[in-house]
Amino acid sequence: VQLQASGGGLVQPGESLKLSCVVSGRIFRISHLAWYRQAPGKQRELVAVLASDNSPNYEDSMKGRFAISGDVAKNTVILQSDNLKPEDTATYYCNAKLRETRTQYLPRDYWGQGTQVTVSS
Repeated sequence: VQLQASGGGLVQPGESLKLSCVVSGRIFRISHLAWYRQAPGKQRELVAVLASDNSPNYEDSMKGRFAISGDVAKNTVILQSDNLKPEDTATYYCNAKLRETRTQYLPRDYWGQGTQVTVSS
């Protein structure tokens, strides 16, 4: 299973950015797709989750400026980030919780390589 994320970069405060992630490989069923982020010196934190029915869920502190969307059936997830602030600077990771085969009892977590988002003037 591979997760390919794209869309990171350098933006100024107040600007927007869209991150995309595509999951490929042996996939039987995806439980959810999600975005996490990790700032230097801090723990990785959840940004948002896209459930198997494509309904979004957000970490409370992330509500308002982040929007997750996509199509779990098509193995894609997008994170739209608006009005970015310097404290949003982090490496953003795509996450998939999935089963590779019908016989795999519990889903496992898979991670993308991370895409850097830097918010600076």
